[in-house]
Amino acid sequence: MKINIFKNFGDKVKNNSFVKNYKRMWPYIKPYWFPGLMSLLITIPIGSLDAVIALSLKPYMDLVMIEKSIQTAWYIPLAIITFTCIQGGLTYAANYLNTWVGAKITNLLKSDLYKKMLSFETNFFNVRNSGDIIFMFNNNADMACSGLLTNLKNFCQKLFTALSLITVLFYNSWQLAILCVVILVGALLPMATLRKKVDSIMSKSIEADASLLTAYNESYSGNKTIISYNLSEHQKKKFNKVLDGVFVLKIKMLQRTQWVTPVMHIILSLGIGLSIWFGSFLILNGQITAGNFVSFLAALVMLYTPMKSLGSNYNAVLMSFMAIERVFDILNSTPAIKDTAGAKEMPAEHKLIEFKDLYFEYNPNVPILKNINLTVKQGETIALVGNSGGGKTTLVSLLPRFYDVTRGGIFVDGTDIRDFTLKSLRQNIGVVFQDNFLFAGTIRENIMLGNENATEEQLQQAVKMAYLDNFIAGLKDGLNTQIGERGILLSGGQKQRVAIARAFLKNAPILILDEATSALDNKAEAVVQKAIENLMRDKTVFVIAHRLSTIRNASKIVVINNGEIVESGTHDELVNRECGAYKTLYDMQFKCNTNA
Repeated sequence: MKINIFKNFGDKVKNNSFVKNYKRMWPYIKPYWFPGLMSLLITIPIGSLDAVIALSLKPYMDLVMIEKSIQTAWYIPLAIITFTCIQGGLTYAANYLNTWVGAKITNLLKSDLYKKMLSFETNFFNVRNSGDIIFMFNNNADMACSGLLTNLKNFCQKLFTALSLITVLFYNSWQLAILCVVILVGALLPMATLRKKVDSIMSKSIEADASLLTAYNESYSGNKTIISYNLSEHQKKKFNKVLDGVFVLKIKMLQRTQWVTPVMHIILSLGIGLSIWFGSFLILNGQITAGNFVSFLAALVMLYTPMKSLGSNYNAVLMSFMAIERVFDILNSTPAIKDTAGAKEMPAEHKLIEFKDLYFEYNPNVPILKNINLTVKQGETIALVGNSGGGKTTLVSLLPRFYDVTRGGIFVDGTDIRDFTLKSLRQNIGVVFQDNFLFAGTIRENIMLGNENATEEQLQQAVKMAYLDNFIAGLKDGLNTQIGERGILLSGGQKQRVAIARAFLKNAPILILDEATSALDNKAEAVVQKAIENLMRDKTVFVIAHRLSTIRNASKIVVINNGEIVESGTHDELVNRECGAYKTLYDMQFKCNTNA
């Protein structure tokens, strides 16, 4: 079942969180409040200058067209050109300031969102796809800041244009102006219903857009699988299905929002028609001049343009406001795994690690691990073996708190690991996975992630201990060789040795090896296994082993089947136990190897 991560925010607005979230925007706006304010204030003269053209038509009509005064004919067009040039310069300044401030505020918000994203636990990412994550932590910030400021500027500019033109209306004829203002208020009323209509469909639209991003990401990451299995048509159909869903939602959004503009268009056209009829009556009765009427009509027609698009701008501002709510819902959320009150630093030295009466479940009432009790002394190597899906990886994932136990606990020298700060706990644990993640960049940069303060000598020692020295010596750029996104330019064995070198630099006293050689061929495994043996020296090690021949010398072998420890002991003890779970595994693997 797809998990809906985008909630309906209507109820929260009713509970005043709407106003509270806008107050929280102030820390992001504060450093740039002055240029931001200027970008909005400039819209006042920009909008007001539109009234100059309409206002200038009255003297031009009365003096030139009616009284035939040619002396005034030259300065009115010159004034219009001058004011239009000023308006153009101010428009450029407003757009520049608006874009600059919007980008700065967006970057601040994205920085905090990224920091928040890094604080979430592993399960947060497990239940969400990549498109959801990108939309939550990137696209929402763009919509909240840049979109808001741009549309707010346009909204303000059109508002002041409307106010200045309304002033011209009253200047020329208060009777006609009152008629037009009444119609104008009626044209604005439909906007009051937009929020309610948009709320119900907005979350679905965001999910659909996030699904598109996921489709692109999957096609990029899985391009080899798509090619090798001839899945191009399948993926194309799947993508088109997502596109169809996006299209349907966009049409629904259009149906619920875009009717406002044509409705306003009709109402305002009615206003123009009534104004012409009533204005003609006023001229014939001598209450206004022809110049008044022409100036009035020009102002009314010019007012028509910003009012016609005001509904669209209001809709865009509303979308930005809703994005702000989503952003602060994320920033206000609390990670499930975090430092407890009074958490202390975990010491580098330890004597005993204990798993006591431990239970764990991903979903309620579906236990993955049951009644795990295990004691590990400093310097011991504990090998975890058993059937696939039995809970081995889950068990070692609880130690660095990728997940938290459901019941029971893990204790280091009598202290529950939840009482240590996450940073100090994880600093004391090194992990080498089966598929280690390498970042885009150089080999040096990836290894140095283990200890950014390591010396060149320490780096070279890590390279040597990971058996990377001969490989790097054959590269033109050596340690500065680019490895591509996710280390795509390296082989599996090379990636594993880079990860091992990184773990060497970290030099954590506790080490987790999660099937670190199972995906390698025999030749690569032999080299990586030597590197791992170097890494394991003087450490407390948890090994999840695929090939049982690699764990014969473990201090203790623990067999986990179906989430429970079924037996434990040394290799010699367990292999001589008739009908034992380990002996069965070992005999099966030995026979397979012999037959091979």
